[in-house]
Amino acid sequence: MKLLSLLNTFSRSRLSWLLLLLVVVFFEACALFFQHVMLLPPCVMCIYERVALLGVGGAALIGLTSPNNPFVRWLGLAAWGASSYKGLQLALQHVDYQFNPSPFATCDLFVTFPSWAPLNQWAPWMFEAYGDCSKVVWQFLTLSMPQWLVVIFAANLVVLAAVVISQFVKPEKA
Repeated sequence: MKLLSLLNTFSRSRLSWLLLLLVVVFFEACALFFQHVMLLPPCVMCIYERVALLGVGGAALIGLTSPNNPFVRWLGLAAWGASSYKGLQLALQHVDYQFNPSPFATCDLFVTFPSWAPLNQWAPWMFEAYGDCSKVVWQFLTLSMPQWLVVIFAANLVVLAAVVISQFVKPEKA
């Protein structure tokens, strides 16, 4: 209970939300490094997973604005959960494209964003896809990039679950 109480207190600090934002910035910087320095072409699924991760960053920005306000904190937690869940779904689908290739189950050729937010036109250097979803172009410790994204998004959901549970425990007094 003491750990949950400490986690509740920590979730009410700007530092917690800033750390979440810094994790997102780190992973987005890694993605851009892979794309522009290592010249690994991002596929459609990579771009969608990138947007889901940016959603986690948006959640961090929400929480960062006023972490002591319960409404703002819960809004940030909800956005974090929705973005992480969607990212996990996308990453699992991407892993399926890579390790169970089928001519009947392939990713799109081009990214499709809503007409009100054509990210690939606004920032093609970040949101334009020109790679093949089924190709494994990079591995680290035997895991492909989408497999690592499964780990990253699942870890986000585990941490989020602990933070959400901690919201129902009385916070530590300073």
